[in-house]
Amino acid sequence: MISPIKELLEQIQQHMPKEDLISRQDVKRLIESAASRLDLVTRDQFDAQTAVLQRTRAKLEALEIKLAEMEKNRS
Repeated sequence: MISPIKELLEQIQQHMPKEDLISRQDVKRLIESAASRLDLVTRDQFDAQTAVLQRTRAKLEALEIKLAEMEKNRS
């Protein structure tokens, strides 16, 4: 799978004259520089955090049920 940044770079380069290699390299550097300043995570990092969130949500739901049962038994 091609990264969104590489895809953007390829799209920009397709619209630039082939003989304009200096500008093509400048565009590549500009995109890479801008991307490096963004607060991005990899897909693997995102998936890992999603899994953590799902486990945490399941634990919270289990605790909410247990608390409701305890409150019901207390009454």
